[in-house]
Amino acid sequence: MKKSRIISSTLICLMLSAQTFGQRVTMNFPEGSYSPVTNINRNSYPRILEDNSVMFRVNAPQANNVQIDLCGVKYDMQKSENGQWSVTTQPQVPGFHYYSLIVDGVSTADPASQTFYGCSRWSSAIEVQEDNMEYIEVQDVPHGEVRTVHYFSKVEEAWRPLMIYTPAGYEDGKTEYPVVYIQHGGGEDHRGWMEQGRTAQIMDNLIAAGKAVPMIIVSSNSNVQSRNGGMGGGYSWQGMQTFRSEMIDNIIPFVEQNYRVKKDRKHRAMCGLSMGGGQSFYIGLRDPEVFSNVGVFSTGMFGGISGAANFDLEKEVPGMLTDTKTFNKQFDVFFITCGEQDPRIEYNKNIVKKMQDGGVEVKFNSYPGDHEWQVWRKSLHEFAQYLFK
Repeated sequence: MKKSRIISSTLICLMLSAQTFGQRVTMNFPEGSYSPVTNINRNSYPRILEDNSVMFRVNAPQANNVQIDLCGVKYDMQKSENGQWSVTTQPQVPGFHYYSLIVDGVSTADPASQTFYGCSRWSSAIEVQEDNMEYIEVQDVPHGEVRTVHYFSKVEEAWRPLMIYTPAGYEDGKTEYPVVYIQHGGGEDHRGWMEQGRTAQIMDNLIAAGKAVPMIIVSSNSNVQSRNGGMGGGYSWQGMQTFRSEMIDNIIPFVEQNYRVKKDRKHRAMCGLSMGGGQSFYIGLRDPEVFSNVGVFSTGMFGGISGAANFDLEKEVPGMLTDTKTFNKQFDVFFITCGEQDPRIEYNKNIVKKMQDGGVEVKFNSYPGDHEWQVWRKSLHEFAQYLFK
């Protein structure tokens, strides 16, 4: 079976290889369309049309059937006499969307687009522009650096990666900085926030505008397997223990030994999206001696996903509702967000209302969009402006 899939993948590469070369010549594109920044070649497809629908075109003359799988919706492509397949999707909401080609039943990345690690695999992606989002773009401001480093995990007994953003001026100074430990979602890894999330661009622009204090941001891979074979997982305090140990016993000590950071709870924050939001909720709020700032973006643990129901705030974070005064004193920033079209939105709104009715000092905001990166970029952009002030 594996051999058949390898052969099929090889054939797909051959069938699609003409696409890349064929698109180097000038094409007549639909008026008003543009090439997304995620394209390998700007003079190529896919193209985004004026209504935010997406036109795909693929050269695969030997294929019998080709589809586009965009955000879980499959579109059948039509074949022309010259072997070129094409389709135009429904209008898409602005933001970053994973997609793949399905060629004769085999799902593969599109060689015309950049690939990103998401959906537990390497996937193509398309970026649909949104007005007034200059703050996620590279601007003419001082730029920080993103580097990939490796630390030794005593939990996994292996070397593991971190991606770390340091602000402009870090290399030449002696200043100590506050730190944000930022977590990806399920099916992604440490690269998500720095690549799909555009963390460096967001922070460079905020710091240059004086809207955020200079800070270091650490993105780790929370897909940790402990040496006894157990994987941390599940929206429960017990399910968080493997990654909690990784964060507190391995990642934070490594960062504090190797970077100029402030080493007190007031200058640490933890935030994350979806799965990472659940990790930040449990680890951040139940370890106030470690963190005093917590951001929870688009989590499903309050409801909206399979298995999430009847979330008991007091049970999961003892003292939140019964000793609220102490809880509030422990946290400088507690911030929750969700996309307005996300199935999780009403559950997040309801739990925030319950917190606020109980006296919990929690900020909340929602943004247009589903469970996707444009919402999370906006979440980080707002969260960072509250921190360490």
